[in-house]
Amino acid sequence: METVTRAHVARLELSAAQAAVLDRQAHTARALWNLLHEYFTFRQGRFATLKECDEAIRAARREIDWMSQLPAQAAQAVLKTYRQAWASFFNPEHPAQRPTFKARFRSRPAVDVPQARDLQIKQINRRWGAVNLPKIGRVRFRWTKDLPGLTKSGPAGRITGARLVKHAFGWQIVFRTQTMAAPVTNSRPGPAVGIDRGITVALALSDHSMREHGPWLTSGEREHLRRLEKKSARRRAARPPGQPISHRLARTYAQMARLRATAKRRAVNWQHQTTTELADTFSVVVVEDLNITNMVRSAKGTIERPGRNVAQKAGLNRAITGEAWGRTITLLEYKTRDRGGLVVKVPAPGTSQTCHRCGHRDAASRDGIRFSCANPACGWTGHADTNAAINIRNAAGTVVSGRGDLGAARSAKRQPPRAA
Repeated sequence: METVTRAHVARLELSAAQAAVLDRQAHTARALWNLLHEYFTFRQGRFATLKECDEAIRAARREIDWMSQLPAQAAQAVLKTYRQAWASFFNPEHPAQRPTFKARFRSRPAVDVPQARDLQIKQINRRWGAVNLPKIGRVRFRWTKDLPGLTKSGPAGRITGARLVKHAFGWQIVFRTQTMAAPVTNSRPGPAVGIDRGITVALALSDHSMREHGPWLTSGEREHLRRLEKKSARRRAARPPGQPISHRLARTYAQMARLRATAKRRAVNWQHQTTTELADTFSVVVVEDLNITNMVRSAKGTIERPGRNVAQKAGLNRAITGEAWGRTITLLEYKTRDRGGLVVKVPAPGTSQTCHRCGHRDAASRDGIRFSCANPACGWTGHADTNAAINIRNAAGTVVSGRGDLGAARSAKRQPPRAA
């Protein structure tokens, strides 16, 4: 048996007083992060040790009244998260960004509950459950699925902790769960497929089918968001420099955030449904190994060397970010792995300019969504994204077969590239 770690998100049903307490705890946690960052990085030219940081937190909780609003376990979780951020920054394999100060309006309010025994989770009825939150008390949350280790019909496992996160619609609780599952040793029989991610067509498959979606917001919602953005721009221009934002502007920001959160919810829901269907249908999924961070980099340039077509590139960046290609692959990876399948990543260059039938590569062959092979001996025509998806599938070579040789694929993926 192997341990599978997952997260389960549920909506909290808080009163106005309870929400205010959580807001104060979240602001205290953010302030503690900033104090830790200042203490850790500016202590006589050297980094502070873990023991020194822990002693500083304990002293601050004794001497500063508002620091005691944050539970002691949550304060220790802030220190642990901060140290982990530095460990990720120094990780040579997957380096993260350097930890910085957290701004009040650009960081998401969150409070950790690291001890699962403090939660005292219980199901009340089919729709609601109850949980204990430190310094708040008993709170109801939306019960949408059985949590591991709590019900006879639910999965075996346990809850290791939780995190309280605030978003545009209120507070949520994110349970950290661990379940036991048998390791997947045999490959699951099934077809292989190549997937080309795009903007006009969200997902184009090598079997000539496509997975598309409509706008995440209705026409009325988009018009409402446009009016709110214009209103916020007018109020920002009228605000005196250095003055805090007004309550009206804050209310406008909150309305905009709810609309954007609605769009994100619908996008994530579509991605979950689509990736589940793909993982159930195909045993091997081949995708391009895209560096999305570089693809959405700004084209502004510098003062000495200004960029060109900046507005067009900004629009393209927004379209790519709105499709959330990275999240689609993340969902596909764990869902195919749970079903005995595999996601294979292949190099991206040339897949959209090469004819899958004859192998002739010419940038002039693609004209928008239409692909017409420039090779006179071939002359294949069809959808450009479908052609790219077939090339992506073929690029995996012998890894993708009728049943999918997953054992060979995994061993080949672990091998370092050979020197030229």
